[in-house]
Amino acid sequence: MCTGKCSKLIGALLFPTAVLCIIANLFLFFPNFDTKYIQDPAKITPEVLYMGGILGSGALVLISASHIYATGSSGCCNNRCGMFLSVLLSGLGVVGSGYCFAVSVVGLVKGPTCVYNGQWIRPFNVSLAEFSGRSYLFQPELWGRCVEPRDVVLFNTTLFLTLSCLSSLQFLLCLIQMVNGLCGCVCGTCRQSRNVIVA
Repeated sequence: MCTGKCSKLIGALLFPTAVLCIIANLFLFFPNFDTKYIQDPAKITPEVLYMGGILGSGALVLISASHIYATGSSGCCNNRCGMFLSVLLSGLGVVGSGYCFAVSVVGLVKGPTCVYNGQWIRPFNVSLAEFSGRSYLFQPELWGRCVEPRDVVLFNTTLFLTLSCLSSLQFLLCLIQMVNGLCGCVCGTCRQSRNVIVA
């Protein structure tokens, strides 16, 4: 597969992952699809407010994907200069997806903000004897201790896990494009190869 076609494929894969990350992060603002919690940011899990899925794996990756896809299409970006620029913008995608991954993992490890024993706290982020020193992720029988928002542990865990998986895929795709872009800088694009053959 030539460098241009590879870029087009990578760009096409990055677009839906970025959109899904934005949607997943937006859902996190509404635990259990309830809108009342957004009115008080103290009741929202802090990592949601960092907007890793909206800013990192969303906006930054969309910027990268747009140019990466353009380098695979016939036009002004399908040349050595465009490929070099795709390497730089892929680096932007690596930073964005890496940021989203880090925020998502922290959100998973520390758990959600919820009502526990009558208080809005992050119960799974403190050392409580009842958790036996194990992560709450492996003790689903304790998830019901968060009484409000209802099922917030399952809700947050599912969405943060989705964000971490999608951002990992984006990270890998952007790294592949960095290598592909370097090859395109050195060896040229398919369009250039076809022009040489025709000439």
